[in-house]
Amino acid sequence: MTISRRKLIEPQITPFYHVINRCVRRAYLCGDDPYNGKNYHHRRGWIVNKIKQLAAVFCIDVCAYAVMSNHYHLVLKIDTEQQQKLTPKAVISRWLQLFNGHPIAVDFLKEGQIGADKQQALSNLVIEWQQRLGSISWFMRCLNEEIARKSNKEDQCKGAFWEGRFKSQALLDEKALLSCMMYVDLNPIRAGVTPSLEKSDFTSIQQRIREYQQPRTPH
Repeated sequence: MTISRRKLIEPQITPFYHVINRCVRRAYLCGDDPYNGKNYHHRRGWIVNKIKQLAAVFCIDVCAYAVMSNHYHLVLKIDTEQQQKLTPKAVISRWLQLFNGHPIAVDFLKEGQIGADKQQALSNLVIEWQQRLGSISWFMRCLNEEIARKSNKEDQCKGAFWEGRFKSQALLDEKALLSCMMYVDLNPIRAGVTPSLEKSDFTSIQQRIREYQQPRTPH
């Protein structure tokens, strides 16, 4: 019997989670496919770009990521404090970056106010969307659905792209968090696909190294 995401992810216990998702049948749908000879490395860039976009919309921080040829790792932190502080306008504005808006919400953003007869409907929408903006399940849904849709369109095919539901592991203390981030950072080296962290493409550690190496402007 499967366990619901609500029971696996409990921000009141820990905000940190290690998330893994694999391509269907662990096929190399984001790398060199040995069966058809095609190269799909560019899809790893799609995933990284989408992760960054979603991190700017959701109240979820990306602590680490590594996108491999047939799976990816994320270390995520749910920022419940930021989530709770969002105003109704901020909630609606963020949600409309991802989905077509409900007419009532769109009108509220345009006009800055709404009729009394629509206030309750708007309040219900804001509550629902605010909860979703702190949900790893919704974060993953937005990420996986877009990548699957783009990839299937590129391949001119239909069907599953990802292997079932994503897997998540709660990181209950600082030691677990640091160990997991190190595991994610070293994943490409351990897999033998890169000789160094600096050459570890589509990873957060490479991004952090490059940012650190950039010349600093004196104050």
